Amino acid sequence: MDKMTPEQRHHCMSSIGSRNTRPEMIVRRWLWRHGFRYRVSVKSLPGTPDIVLRRQSTVIMVNGCFWHGHDCGKFRIPSTNTDFWRNKFERNQARDRRVYKQLHDLGYYVLVVWECQLAPARRQATLQALSARLAEIYLDTHQAKPRPYGDYEESLPAIAAET
Repeated sequence: MDKMTPEQRHHCMSSIGSRNTRPEMIVRRWLWRHGFRYRVSVKSLPGTPDIVLRRQSTVIMVNGCFWHGHDCGKFRIPSTNTDFWRNKFERNQARDRRVYKQLHDLGYYVLVVWECQLAPARRQATLQALSARLAEIYLDTHQAKPRPYGDYEESLPAIAAET
């Protein structure tokens, strides 16, 4: 049984923001402190990604377990109006899959950080894994192609040998 009136529930639910959430701010602060530069909520990309790192061609979506229906201990379908909520979560998950595919087709890597992964007990490991994955992506996308050995000989300066 809901303890709030429908008007109170509407006001409460409508005041929940989608930008600058606590989990998103945790990730953004970590990235900034570790030298990653990014843009926030880029509207020109599908789904308005939370964090966009152009150098790594990567977007990071910081998802709340409840709103995105994550299969973890934090998520449960509300006991009232269950059909509405079940349909809502299914639509959200379908939208997420569609947006991730669109971003991938545009050449972006898509990384998802879940709210439950940022709990104090797991936060450090999650953020270190995120940094490591971003470093891998950067190396993968910016790695110089090795030149054949013969090309190096031509670029070496002539050295006079002492006799």
